[in-house]
Formats: sequence, C-alpha cells, structure tokens
Amino acid sequence: MSNILTIAGKEIQEGMRNRWVLATTLLLTALALTLSFLGSVPTGSVGVDKLDVVIVSLSSLTIFLVPLIALLLSHDAIVGEMERGTMLLLLSYPIGRREVVCGKFLGHLAILAFATLFGYGAAAAALVATGSAVGPDSWQAFGSMIASSILLGAVFAAIGYLISSVARERATAGGIAIGIWLFFVLIYDMALLGGLVAAQGLAIPTGLLNLLLLANPTDVYRVLNLGSGGASALSALGGVADHTGLSSPVLLAALGLWTLAPLGFATLIFSRREL
Repeated sequence: MSNILTIAGKEIQEGMRNRWVLATTLLLTALALTLSFLGSVPTGSVGVDKLDVVIVSLSSLTIFLVPLIALLLSHDAIVGEMERGTMLLLLSYPIGRREVVCGKFLGHLAILAFATLFGYGAAAAALVATGSAVGPDSWQAFGSMIASSILLGAVFAAIGYLISSVARERATAGGIAIGIWLFFVLIYDMALLGGLVAAQGLAIPTGLLNLLLLANPTDVYRVLNLGSGGASALSALGGVADHTGLSSPVLLAALGLWTLAPLGFATLIFSRREL
C-alpha cells in the first residue's frame, strides 16, 4: 500500500509541475461560475431553487468536460512512460506492475477530485454569497452530483489506462482516447435517439432501455443526476428515470463496475506486456 501511495504522490507532483492541476481547476471553476450566474438568472420569476438549476447546468458540463479531462490525463500513463524509458527505471525498484497502475490511477483521480471539488464548490459558494436561499434537499443533490462527477471521472480515467496499456505509441493512444470520448459522449446518444425516431413512437421494453442506458457511463451519470429531485423537472429526464426504474444504488454500482472492469483489464494486460 505504501508503494501505491508513493506513486500516487509522484503523479500529483508531476501534475502540479506540468500545470495539470492548475489548468483543470481553473477551467472547471471558470465554467462553473459562469453557468452558476448565467443559468440561475431567470429562476426568480418561476420559483425554482437556484441550486437546482446550477445542478442541471453543472451536470451537463460534467458529461462533456470531465470525461475528456480524465482521458487526457490517463491515456499516456503507461505507454508514455514506456516511450520515455522511465517505466524500466520505475520497475527496477521493488514495485509490482499492479502497484504502478493503482498508484498512477489514484494520483490522477486525486487531481480530478480536487479540481471538481474546488471548481464546483466555488460555484455553490458564489451562489450562497449572493444571498440565495437553498433548501437541504438541493444541498444533498448538489453533494451527490459532485461525488458522482468524480466517479464519472474515475470511469474514464480507468478507460484511459486500458487504452494506454494496449496502445504501442502515445499518438495512437491519444487518437483512441478522443474516439472513445466522441463515442460515449456524442455518437452513442445520437444513435440511440435515431433508434427511437426509427421506432415511430413504439414503446421500448423497460429491460432493453435499462441495458441501453447502463451500457454508457455518461447516460448512467445523466439519469442519476438529472432524473430525480428538483433537477428532473428542469431536465425532462424525470419521465425516463421513472420508466426505467433504475435506482440510485444500481446506477452507482454501474459506475463502480465501469471503473473496476477497465482498470482490472489494464492491470492484466500491462502485467503481461513486454517492456
């Protein structure tokens, strides 16, 4: 465990030296503050809790931005070290390959968690500073949104490690990472929407709809944060969530599985890969 924490600390230090921590934190903070103030402007006339509007806005931002940041952080974690020749030096110490993967993953996850907590927390603090009244249910939903955003980042960081363990060159890993991002964030939902249009109003069986949603971690995140509470009325996902019947524990378990499976495969492939 000490080796894992040591490697995680090394990744955090490299992230600070390469300005990854600063860049991701400033980016998320700036966008979160912008969405917080611009998105909550019309709420006073319709009687909607301002924090619920912020949750919807930040959830939409998370779906596009956090997976991209996670993939950019992790796609060259293994293949990049191998190209630079530093992986041989690292493994010359009494450190196992599983510890290398887990330590690097924890380090990158810590960077994502800090940027998300600081950026989204700053948006909530700014909203409170304006004197807006926020109910306890909205605060609970906001905390759940931040936690699940970090978990979504963990999913795509794990996918990035799987890419990095398979690819032979950093450029190839980068191209695959962008393709993965486009597929899960844009193409998958466009294809799903096209299928619904082609069905010409026919109802999709609940079991099939559940599988289609669980097959995409961004859809799992979307239903988890936009399908219940005050956010459901603002995002129009309440009806979809009610039709699926997927509970929050099931959705969280799906995100956990989406994290553990790619990370496990990445560890297995890297343990058998020749340096």
